[in-house]
Amino acid sequence: MKDYKVHTYEEAIDVIKEIGFLPLAKLIPDYPSLDGITLKEHWYTGSELDPWMWRAKFPGDGAAAYGKFVKKKSVLISPELLTLIRVILGSSLSVKERYQDGLMSREAVELYTLIRENEGIDTRVLRVEAGMKDKEKKKPFDHALLELQGSLDIVVSGTKAKTNEAGEKNGWSSTSFETMKFWSQNHGIKESTFEVEDAKMMLKEHFAALCSPEAMKSINKIFGL
Repeated sequence: MKDYKVHTYEEAIDVIKEIGFLPLAKLIPDYPSLDGITLKEHWYTGSELDPWMWRAKFPGDGAAAYGKFVKKKSVLISPELLTLIRVILGSSLSVKERYQDGLMSREAVELYTLIRENEGIDTRVLRVEAGMKDKEKKKPFDHALLELQGSLDIVVSGTKAKTNEAGEKNGWSSTSFETMKFWSQNHGIKESTFEVEDAKMMLKEHFAALCSPEAMKSINKIFGL
């Protein structure tokens, strides 16, 4: 695979367009990650060259869907590959149908409903609205968010800065979420009409043209190809 070197946000978008799937940190052997193709000294600087800041810009610009979609790890997916990956990792059943079939937790359904009613909701606000602010509720809250990202029902829409009463930045920024359906519609990404096996075949062809046999082993496992 090519040895990518990225210095700017625009260059990172070009890489995402080319390979379609970019983990934030090392996830697949012999395969790029955002932290592997950028300069370490630019991370967490808060500058326009900071890849950590870019992660909120990609979904805002529609350049990539961003979330913990695979193995509970943060990844970026191009709009082109998203249509295939949603078919493979997502579900044709509604949230309600999956809950009735015992395929979804009650907490995940509750969070999904709140996110759908408040698209772009801040994680801190979501936790309060869900009645899960207590310390013992943090684990089921985090698990439900991972569940919804793993099924591609929700996507990170950006980050929101924590501010004090004077409106000054105070503490770490928090993640905000939208439903995948809302995010896709906003960025002109149509729902796929492919069958699962067709989507898998197309995804396999895409990666086979780019990846080494070692990387393909891992990719085949992740997507069930």
